[in-house]
Amino acid sequence: MQESRDIQLAMELIALGARLPILENETCLSRSRLLRLYKEVKGTPAPKGLLPFSADWFLSWEQNIHSSAFYNAYLCLIRVGNIPTIEAMIKAYRLYLELCPQRQDGGPLLGLTRAWILLRFIDSQLLGQTRCKLCGGAFITYAFHPPHNFVCSFCHPPSRAVKKRKLSHAAADNRIYNLRQRNMCNVKPC
Repeated sequence: MQESRDIQLAMELIALGARLPILENETCLSRSRLLRLYKEVKGTPAPKGLLPFSADWFLSWEQNIHSSAFYNAYLCLIRVGNIPTIEAMIKAYRLYLELCPQRQDGGPLLGLTRAWILLRFIDSQLLGQTRCKLCGGAFITYAFHPPHNFVCSFCHPPSRAVKKRKLSHAAADNRIYNLRQRNMCNVKPC
């Protein structure tokens, strides 16, 4: 019974873009079985190499907004539902994919592997959350970041944010307003 649940979980994680180390960590299946399953689901061999390991990635302006949106959804699911953390991660990631815009290449900015690593960084207290003093939204920061003067990237976007999207200031403000209307910034605890 556990094996069939692990196979189902592995297939779901693979479909969302999980790398092999995540599958090994979250299931009890053997490496060779996971490799065969990966090739069966994706049609290609599992990618090789180390997982990304940089907490700084989550703190850049755009990555911070995306990772904070994912983590806030994850926290709400953990608080409201009585579900295992891996299921909460999958559901929060699916919600993130629905709500956040895709990059021009078609993929999400926050991949499942980075979302999983974010949760590991928070569990190990390398990263945490701090509330913005202007909007009150909870954003990913280094753990134990001084909370009294933090301002998020929504309230004070860097100048390159507008240049990167090639938007006028009015269009950028409108985009931020629309995201706030969808509760991406003013996420209150569940």
